[in-house]
Amino acid sequence: MRKLYILALCLISFQSAILAQQKKVTVEEIYSGTFSTQGLDVLRSMNNGKQYTVLNFDRNTGISTIDKYDYKTLEKLETIVSSADLEGVPYFSSYEFSKDESKVLLATEVESIFRRSTLGVFYVFDIASKKLTKISDDKIQEPTLSPNGKQVAFVKNNNLYIMDLGNGETVQVTRDGEKNKIINGVTDWVYEEEFAFVRAFEWNSDGTKIAFLRFDETNVPEFSMDMYGTEKYPSQNVFKYPKAGEDNAIVSLHLLDVKSWAISKVDLGDAYYIPRIKWMNNPNYLSVQTINRHQNDLRLQEVNANTNAVKLLLEETDDAYVDITDNLTFLADDSFIWTSENDGWNHIYLYNSDGELMNQITKGDWEVTAYYGYDQNEDKIYYQSTENGSINRGIYSVESNGKNKKDLAVANGTNSASFSADFSYFINTFSNAVTPPVYTLHKALSGKEIKKIKDNTALLEKLKGYEISPKEFSTININGNDLNMYMIKPKDFDASKKYPLLMYQYSGPGSQSVSNTWMNARDYWHQVLVADGYIVACVDGRGTGFKGSDFKKVTYLNLVKYETEDQIAAAKKLSERPYIDENRTGIWGWSFGGHMATNCLLKGNDTFEMAIAVAPVTSWRFYDTIYTERFMRTPEENPSGYDDNSPFNYPELLKGEFLLIHGSGDDNVHVQNTMRMVEALVQANKQFEWGIYPDKNHGIYGGNTRIHLFNKMTNFVKENL
Repeated sequence: MRKLYILALCLISFQSAILAQQKKVTVEEIYSGTFSTQGLDVLRSMNNGKQYTVLNFDRNTGISTIDKYDYKTLEKLETIVSSADLEGVPYFSSYEFSKDESKVLLATEVESIFRRSTLGVFYVFDIASKKLTKISDDKIQEPTLSPNGKQVAFVKNNNLYIMDLGNGETVQVTRDGEKNKIINGVTDWVYEEEFAFVRAFEWNSDGTKIAFLRFDETNVPEFSMDMYGTEKYPSQNVFKYPKAGEDNAIVSLHLLDVKSWAISKVDLGDAYYIPRIKWMNNPNYLSVQTINRHQNDLRLQEVNANTNAVKLLLEETDDAYVDITDNLTFLADDSFIWTSENDGWNHIYLYNSDGELMNQITKGDWEVTAYYGYDQNEDKIYYQSTENGSINRGIYSVESNGKNKKDLAVANGTNSASFSADFSYFINTFSNAVTPPVYTLHKALSGKEIKKIKDNTALLEKLKGYEISPKEFSTININGNDLNMYMIKPKDFDASKKYPLLMYQYSGPGSQSVSNTWMNARDYWHQVLVADGYIVACVDGRGTGFKGSDFKKVTYLNLVKYETEDQIAAAKKLSERPYIDENRTGIWGWSFGGHMATNCLLKGNDTFEMAIAVAPVTSWRFYDTIYTERFMRTPEENPSGYDDNSPFNYPELLKGEFLLIHGSGDDNVHVQNTMRMVEALVQANKQFEWGIYPDKNHGIYGGNTRIHLFNKMTNFVKENL
């Protein structure tokens, strides 16, 4: 017995010595790039399917290059263009080839407008002649080369333009563009944010026509934000933002004949939103997706570009809502592939060119999470799915009849593929909770790994010097559902001790926070806390994604009600574990998660002692039409759904410690949400902490901002949990 006691003491001493040698992660290291991973930046397959290009940037010289590599050997074949050889172009940050790869479009001096939209100075580089053409002296949006590479269309000041690269002449196509009134060719704020696209014009396959959307924002209410800057007087950022129940922009579809410059309007009937346009292979036919305001009736329509006649190809309805995706693919004869939750899970379907269902290609109690394309020569459809578990992602192929499915890359974790143009190869990006991204080359038909391209072993070696605790994945049964969960415990965890618990969650519709993938910045911050003796846990409750449409859509009309109930119940159940201190339970989240953290602290005031809410929604009445009404309908139709879960309506429930954070320049979740919450708490005579970051948007970053924010959050946790 004495020997066993001595051995135990030795083991404890040895473990303590190891921990003493390891450093703790710091917030400063997280946000200074200490733990950044290597990747393949802007990888594009060449048309021949045998080579690919990558954008490389030399941080020492500041020079950008587009380099061509061979798939088979992975050897660099040539540098297509280098900023060192371009007069007046010190660097470029992205690129696009023309369809025939004779020219390349280069982006420089890019600045953000909103989440996805940018302005920049753009050039066209002719690969054969080495000629460099500047498109415009002004900053422009979304330049796109014509299929033959002889013209480039772009948007400037809300109008559509076309430049002839042969003679340098530029034609202004539309003339009614006006800020906060009319937009041609790019999306308004709410389309950009919620339908996730900016460029709202498309060349047809032979470059003879352009389809574009026009937004009339005249009746959309304006939102204004004071921007404090560095000048004596603040300025105002004023833009159109339709909050739930308000007027949206009137959106219309137009066709431009590039030869005659004639523009015609297409009559789409009662279409309310136009979330996607896509030309078919036949240059005379355009596909248009329209959806009603409730977003539960989606129509795929065909437009004859010669006559403007409209024909319905496909219609999907749902008791709740129908999601918009980018998975529509037209085959050579304009039959098409489409993804749908029609059977309760997201799967792939094949339709003929008249919109008649030929067959459902994938089936099962799992979800297709990415559609990569169709190799018509081999009759292979390539996709990513959750077939090996909802927290994992694997790569698969299947024939168009749904038979002969093959596993291509299914190692436990997250696999993501980038296929060559001819589907002969794919580059797989793999990571899991203990493996940073690894890039490998594979044969597409067999999935056989040919060789490793790049990994992050250097980062793994670096992390050996740090106190890093692994995520433990499991499920927890809450309110009749087995919910995905991870937990992170201190490296010197002792089950006989009691630890404070901090829960993290997001819980937005269709989202996923519990996934078997490599760490992000938030995960590293959790390591900061775990190293100081906290247990961190995350539970994906009802309403989150990849477990079927019923699980996801159960929150319809009652956002954050069931999600909050699940987090409170999970916290109570976790507190029953002997190593959790039931009197020290906290929760934090950002955006939707900030709303959740606030709601949990108030409605679960007998469960949570602390919460941090960053950039939270506090009333869905303040959020935009497309997102909010998709899940809630309008406030007029569903007032209780909006108000019963808005925390500033019950500030008197606050008992625990609360930290509220927002950026004053948040164009997405307006600081109005926090100001209303602050006023409600003040009038309820409730003490709390809060902070505003001047001019910072929804991401709250820039300079030392993230370091300051997360040090503030760290201190709040340590002082109050």
